[in-house]
Amino acid sequence: MRHIDQRESDAILAAMRQVALADGILTAADRTSISAAGRYLLRRTASIDCDTLPAIDPADLAAGLGTSDLRKEAVKYLAVMTVIDGVLDKKKVARLLDYSRALDVEESYLTEIVEAASGHVAWSLADMTRQNMESITGKPWGDKDPMPWFLPYTGDKADPALAARYEALGRLADGTFGKTLWAFYKTNGYAFPGHPSALNERFGTPHDSTHVISGYDTSARGEILVSTFTAAMHPVNPMAGHILPVIFSWHLDIKINDVAKSTSGGLDPDEFWHAWARGRDIRTDIFGPEWRVWDWVERDLEELRQALGVTPAG
Repeated sequence: MRHIDQRESDAILAAMRQVALADGILTAADRTSISAAGRYLLRRTASIDCDTLPAIDPADLAAGLGTSDLRKEAVKYLAVMTVIDGVLDKKKVARLLDYSRALDVEESYLTEIVEAASGHVAWSLADMTRQNMESITGKPWGDKDPMPWFLPYTGDKADPALAARYEALGRLADGTFGKTLWAFYKTNGYAFPGHPSALNERFGTPHDSTHVISGYDTSARGEILVSTFTAAMHPVNPMAGHILPVIFSWHLDIKINDVAKSTSGGLDPDEFWHAWARGRDIRTDIFGPEWRVWDWVERDLEELRQALGVTPAG
């Protein structure tokens, strides 16, 4: 996306503030989120005073954002503001829709938000699952149960040779990407791909490799951040298939499936936007079809991060 000038970023930040104010309160998390979005994604160098942002209406926002790509990007930011405080607020959702209609943006993640706010949470979760699976596999998914795909090594389908190949990463030199990935599995008690209880290598390895590259842990906060990083790095159904599902799971405490756990309050309103920017700026796509973990395992982790343009986490 092209450079966003200050007039355009002012308009986006002002609209974010208006969505947050739909319930009459601008919380500390709202203020932090607006400032962080300005700093990390809109590249604002000066501090942002949320109280001086204008009360921009949908028509004025539409007039100020001329391109389709910029309008779509802005609506993503506004959508996040509906859940920053850990509750999917109907008034905020209604204001989000006012802006999205004025900007002529229709996206599946907006439907997910509207349906969830209307009480149809099961439908929203099913759609998030479908969008996530299509993003990961690169193929249409439909209504199939994802669990057999996520857990493919059960029973007589175990692959001991594959598990042994991952186990051998522990013999690599300290500081390499492969040794750090091996230690990540051991520290968290995860089974290597091929083991009967392991996740599918096509998901587990890219996901856990993104944890290692980004530096985000497996806490509720870390899972939101790594999926946000992923959404910006691998922009296939980014909101509907990555960002919203983890916010629902780890911030709104809505369980999606038997693999994903859930809790409340996991969204860090500052680092969330930093993770988005870091994922956007990485020079490769770990979830892309051409990425192979074995091409990286012997490389020094810090040198690899530098080569990929991955800045330190906050």
